[in-house]
Amino acid sequence: MKRYLLALAAIAALTLSSQAEIRYVFYFIGDGMGMGHVIATETYSRDVLHSAERTTMLQLPHSTFALTYSASSPITDSAAAGTALACGHKTTNGMVGTLPDTSSVVSIAHVLKQHGWGVGITTSVPIDDATPACFYAHQPYRKMFAEIGRDMAASGFDFFAGSHLRGDKDGKVSEALRRAGFTIAHGIDELHKPEASGKRVLLLANRDYLGQCGYTIDSIAGALRLQDITRAAIDHLTRVSPDRFFLMIEGGNIDWAAHSNDGAAVVKEMLNFNSCIGIALDFMRSHPDETLIVITADHDTGGMATGVKDGPKRKAELQLIDLQRMSKEMFNDSCKRIINDSIPYEWADMRRFLTEQFSLYDRINVSEKEDAVLQEAFAQVFKKHTGEQNVTLYRTYSRFDEVVFDLLSHKYGFGWTTFSHTANPVPVLAAGNGSEIFSQAVNNTEIPRKIATLCGVTLP
Repeated sequence: MKRYLLALAAIAALTLSSQAEIRYVFYFIGDGMGMGHVIATETYSRDVLHSAERTTMLQLPHSTFALTYSASSPITDSAAAGTALACGHKTTNGMVGTLPDTSSVVSIAHVLKQHGWGVGITTSVPIDDATPACFYAHQPYRKMFAEIGRDMAASGFDFFAGSHLRGDKDGKVSEALRRAGFTIAHGIDELHKPEASGKRVLLLANRDYLGQCGYTIDSIAGALRLQDITRAAIDHLTRVSPDRFFLMIEGGNIDWAAHSNDGAAVVKEMLNFNSCIGIALDFMRSHPDETLIVITADHDTGGMATGVKDGPKRKAELQLIDLQRMSKEMFNDSCKRIINDSIPYEWADMRRFLTEQFSLYDRINVSEKEDAVLQEAFAQVFKKHTGEQNVTLYRTYSRFDEVVFDLLSHKYGFGWTTFSHTANPVPVLAAGNGSEIFSQAVNNTEIPRKIATLCGVTLP
């Protein structure tokens, strides 16, 4: 980390005196990343990892915050927020790259492409998800996945990456992409094959999983990691457009974990996201007066905070995060499998499983009262097949799932206000040539316009 601090100091000095042209832009979007997520990760890094320096994103020399409201609500969704961050316009929740009247608006990526830049759009969730789609698509509703996929094929961009294509159920989107000159690679190994050496590439996960690329906390063998995506995008853009490129990198899994109120998974995804910022900073060290890095979020998800209800006498115990061996999603899958396959399963079996995967009843103490709540929820879900279900944006969780993860959040010291989005402002952090303009509070629509101005182009 010390090399980042030294590099940033040198870059800051250069950018104050240099009028060099920006040639490389890294636009990081932590989906769902509010200040609570940033502070939880910073606290974990300091208190558990014993890092002497701040997390990578908090080392950037310029910072402020952005307001995220949409044209239709004080609480935005990813489509409206993505349109603001990509195109510089407010729109109605659910709309991708359009104004509320459905007329199309142009993204910073399209404008730069028209001026001869290479363009890459990447994420750790489906590439036709709302936030990445706003950089290349124009559709009135975010779930028009087939139409969004056809817009991707027509974009003329150079590199896309994500977990999968949700709109390709009949194969027509893949066909359109191939006709447009895209090679579709499943996994990093395929990306390195000679047939994937063309000008345009779509990188997808190499496993049959209709979700995101896989949570860091689940340690899934062969998973397509955001670090792999970031390096592959830089390598490809450096090859096909060495003189100038724009790369958007979305940490989509942050949002998915936050919708589940899975604090441990959020922190691990945030660390993952930070490591990708480190990759961009390494690139900037070789191009200090030609690179701009901007980091922000589309919205806050979950209203996450580090703090406990028990008052000041009890501190957060973030070291317990490292005892969690699976995400809430994977735990949910395990429980569903037991129920759906009618596997004989008693409380003693579940207690053993909770100990193995979360160290509950072992290194994490469970009181008699907490044990009674867990057993009652287990009986409701596994024996009586009843109990209220919690429907979040990406998953439906049983009452037992919720009781287990509420307890874990309490033990770690995390609080949540919702399973959805909030109106909380989001961080904006920047480094590189011209980054000092990101030093005052902004509306999210101003961010792509500032980037465009620094690049010498106009965003309509």
